[in-house]
Amino acid sequence: MTHHRVMLLATTLAILAPFAGTGAIARDRPQAGRDASARAEATLRRMRGDEKTVLTHGIMPLPLGENAPAPPADAIAGAGYVPGLPRLGVPALRETDASLGVAYVFGLRKDGATALPSGLAMASSWNDALVEQGGRMIGGEAKAKGFNVLLAGGVNLMRDPRNGRNFEYLGEDPLLAGTLAGHAIRGIQSNNIISTIKHFALNGQETARKFVDSTISESAARESDLLAFRIGMEIGNPGSVMCAYNRVNGEQACASDRLLNRVLKRDWGYKGFVMSDWGAVPGLNAALKGLDQQSGEQLDTGVFFGDRLAAAAQSDPAYAARRDDMNRRILWAIYEHGLDRSPAGAGGAIDVQGNADVAQRVAEQGIVLLRNQHGALPLAASSRRIAVIGGYADTGVLSGAGSSQVQGQGGPALSIPLGGTGPWASFITQSYQRSVPLAAMKALAPQTDFRFRDGRYIADAVAQAKAADVAIVFATQWSTEGLDQPDLSLPNGQDALIDAVARANPNTIVVLETGGPVLMPWLDRTVAVVEAWYPGGRGGEAIASVLFGRTNPSGHLPITFPAGINQLPRRVVDGFDVLEPDFTGNPPHGDMVLKADYNIEGSDIGYRWNARQHLKALFPFGHGLSYTRFTTSALQMNGTRASVTVANTGDRDGATVAQLYLVSRNGKPGQRLVGYQRVDLARGGSQRVDFDIDPRLLADWADGGWSMPAGTYVFATGEDAETLGMPVSVRMAARRWIDAPLGQPVRQR
Repeated sequence: MTHHRVMLLATTLAILAPFAGTGAIARDRPQAGRDASARAEATLRRMRGDEKTVLTHGIMPLPLGENAPAPPADAIAGAGYVPGLPRLGVPALRETDASLGVAYVFGLRKDGATALPSGLAMASSWNDALVEQGGRMIGGEAKAKGFNVLLAGGVNLMRDPRNGRNFEYLGEDPLLAGTLAGHAIRGIQSNNIISTIKHFALNGQETARKFVDSTISESAARESDLLAFRIGMEIGNPGSVMCAYNRVNGEQACASDRLLNRVLKRDWGYKGFVMSDWGAVPGLNAALKGLDQQSGEQLDTGVFFGDRLAAAAQSDPAYAARRDDMNRRILWAIYEHGLDRSPAGAGGAIDVQGNADVAQRVAEQGIVLLRNQHGALPLAASSRRIAVIGGYADTGVLSGAGSSQVQGQGGPALSIPLGGTGPWASFITQSYQRSVPLAAMKALAPQTDFRFRDGRYIADAVAQAKAADVAIVFATQWSTEGLDQPDLSLPNGQDALIDAVARANPNTIVVLETGGPVLMPWLDRTVAVVEAWYPGGRGGEAIASVLFGRTNPSGHLPITFPAGINQLPRRVVDGFDVLEPDFTGNPPHGDMVLKADYNIEGSDIGYRWNARQHLKALFPFGHGLSYTRFTTSALQMNGTRASVTVANTGDRDGATVAQLYLVSRNGKPGQRLVGYQRVDLARGGSQRVDFDIDPRLLADWADGGWSMPAGTYVFATGEDAETLGMPVSVRMAARRWIDAPLGQPVRQR
């Protein structure tokens, strides 16, 4: 989704205000899919010519400007609206953002929603079932508010840690990100609503996002970003795919014959529909290239999929056939997910407390204990004096901005505008959820003397730190859709603040609320570092619970924290150093194209790049500490099946993540995560963990299919991507196969 929507809103706020009154990969249900296909064909046969462009384009249901028509009576203030066909019993599509909850839409509906933690926080849980529960929760809220399409399922891999939208996504690994996205989608769609999967594909940066050309080989794309999408679709069966703003190998992603017609529809046999991102349709020809629905048509240069599509279909059989297929796919998604059988209804019941509890569990399991020297954590409730410094810890917890922004009832606890006089000034803000870490800590340690300082004056913070037993510095890094980060530092002098406090008090703990990895020049002077990400609507309570040991931290990093910018494939985000910041991502002149060469790293993203380049991370992929201890038995392998036993040998109940990596093939090093499972264990307990390895993770894409050479494959379990156990070698036979249509067995060849 795009900030263009926001820019249009900025000029009409006065008008808008009155309007506001890893297990085995699951497959589609073949019988359900056949039933939906049959119903779609039957409805298509009954459609009149004038009805065949009703479902193919939609609006933003907002009065955008003084002369704009009022939204339809049955629309809801939100991201999008596509009229239905009442004569044929086809419901209207009412669309809302996004992956982290029902979007706030600047408070226009005045209803609030439960904010899940950021995508990176969810991914840090490595917990398929919990992520699915979170999806079920936000899908239920969307349906109760009257929406039947949730623009969720963000699965773009983190190719650059400075991408402003990383916080929405699920990390750098295709197995982990794809699996979690699929479970989130499955949870959402259990409510008989549609979820998208997005942004298809290779949408790796926000800088120049409308005109950057992501160049990458077919094999590298298939082994990384496209594999994440494929896994997510196999598990989640999304009703829609949202295409991306960027170009891919020269083609606009929303008008890419290669991506939409060849990969998605031909190779994968996808039955659902492709909707555009808002303002991403280049012209009518996008229909022939595989786009099925034009979204937020006010943001494009024209309404291409309305009268223009109808006229083209009258004169050109190719457009007539394509228009039928567009309707067939949209109808299939509606019937497959039961939108007609179980209509969404505004005002439905929402379990506010129960949903808040889900958000808190996700936050607690997503918090990553990065460092804990000398048992500094958990804190004792009997601590005498604690200095709490910075991060608006007395007010709320930070959230990421853009179309995914969710706020609870009453809106943000605090909004800090970026300033300026342009159309963005009033609403591109740093927003804080109404969950207060300081209050939550006081509730857990009522005998402790807490002293808060906002950190504006380092001398004041240092004085409080010197007088305290423990100093806790809350540090924030705000991220937003539409803008990338210039580097990996903490903004507003926070690195200097942490350094000064840590020098004043050797018992300094840092709590990070960030949208991605940051550098830590002060690390060695701290005793503990906690990565809380953007922890959502109950983030303050979750942070306090971890700090005081009510929750044993179990999060593991779904991304690599680099030790420096020099470890990245690109020293600067492509275009960042030559372009003015532009939230829209539009080119400064119409024919400008910016190249982002993803062939540099290819499919070796994050920890795989580090392994290839022999680099040591600041904190590696998969890293996460606990207040207890775990051991893992020797790895047992039998072909593509593996097993280990994990034991809790400490004195607390806790959870860890069993991780299995391929580390070399036929003597050539090359690292890939091939299996994982979160394991919850009581103290003294143990559990056997079995891995079924997806052969695609052992293979290369070549000549239109997957290829596994015969030879010796070496595997190892790992506490993280850099801390590996004893390797085990397995002989594998040669194998070659091609992608089968979604929901069908693989086809050998």
